[in-house]
Amino acid sequence: MIKELSASARRAGQVLAHATRAKKDDAIEAIAVALLSREGEILVANNEDVTRSRSEGISESLIDRLTLTPARIAGIAGGARKIKDLPDPVGIVKRERTLPNGLHLKQVSVPFGIVGMVYEARPNVTVDAAVILLKSGNCALLRGSSSAAQSNEVLVRIMREAVASVGLPADIIQLVPSTDRSTVTELLHARGLVDLVIPRGSAALIRTVVDEAKVPTIETGAGVCHIFVDKDGDLAKALPILINSKVQRPSVCNAAETLLIDRAIAGAFLPMALKALHDEKVIIHGDAESVAVAKSLGVEAALATEENWSTEYGVLEINVRVVDGVNQAAEHIRKYGTNHTEAIVSENPKTIESFINQMDAAAIMINASTRFTDGEEMTTTTWIVTGTGQIRR
Repeated sequence: MIKELSASARRAGQVLAHATRAKKDDAIEAIAVALLSREGEILVANNEDVTRSRSEGISESLIDRLTLTPARIAGIAGGARKIKDLPDPVGIVKRERTLPNGLHLKQVSVPFGIVGMVYEARPNVTVDAAVILLKSGNCALLRGSSSAAQSNEVLVRIMREAVASVGLPADIIQLVPSTDRSTVTELLHARGLVDLVIPRGSAALIRTVVDEAKVPTIETGAGVCHIFVDKDGDLAKALPILINSKVQRPSVCNAAETLLIDRAIAGAFLPMALKALHDEKVIIHGDAESVAVAKSLGVEAALATEENWSTEYGVLEINVRVVDGVNQAAEHIRKYGTNHTEAIVSENPKTIESFINQMDAAAIMINASTRFTDGEEMTTTTWIVTGTGQIRR
């Protein structure tokens, strides 16, 4: 199956390689228009996916990621238009110099070729990935999950018809039609047929891709994100940062999963944080000190296990621990974190610098919510994944 799909993508890619920026932008605009005009069709298919997934007992956090609404479809179309308005990333001269022997060198950006996306329960990724890859001159092989099968089928059909309407080959965007596990293996082993594979989903999915792939991959990671409230932190900032990071949309990968509090301010901030989390109906797991304080407040909290500290909950659930300063906080994060997003609340420049120097993360937030790790927030554009491997550098 992958052999046939990649062959048709390679043929289509030869046309895409010679497409002007205007032609690619016309295709993306056609996609955005079609998404909005065919909203009803998309919602019907998505409702089938959501209904089936609920009957199969899929968690509410995954249901949230799976669900499309008119507002979310409008957001997806808007994100596509933001990509359209970016400069063409192909053909940019990144570096240029003349060697002593007279040889003139240029480093020029070019497409990867055929990019496979393996992802779970997020129909928005179907569009985001296809549009970003189209803009950058790449063909997309999209392998979504069974939970979003109907949504993905409709979205890809709409996008293929849209790009064909402006004169580009429909096969620059293709959906792997089977969600059988064997198709993932086939895609990961398609060296020479597929040029790059990008996973987006659970830690288990990402590990499978990284471990099994014979095709080059961009490693992404689960989001076990932390907030460290330093002894010199402004508690008036810390509380809204905590609540936004955990509560605003807990199902996403940049939501906070663990709160670390400097012992020097735990007496003031720990009760405040526990009560605020409880008021937001957040389930609390904590170290012995945090649990004891919670019980004294009449707040329910369970003693955290080793598994809790490394869990990406994706729901209204959080870990709380009291630590002896920035070094112990950093030690905890290095042990349990996933190199995604780490936040510090502090007014002390030296402590902030120490925290930054001890982190290995895609993003470090200083007095800001972990939720800001997002393509549209940081670059005003749609994004595919947050790279957590060393290739991100």
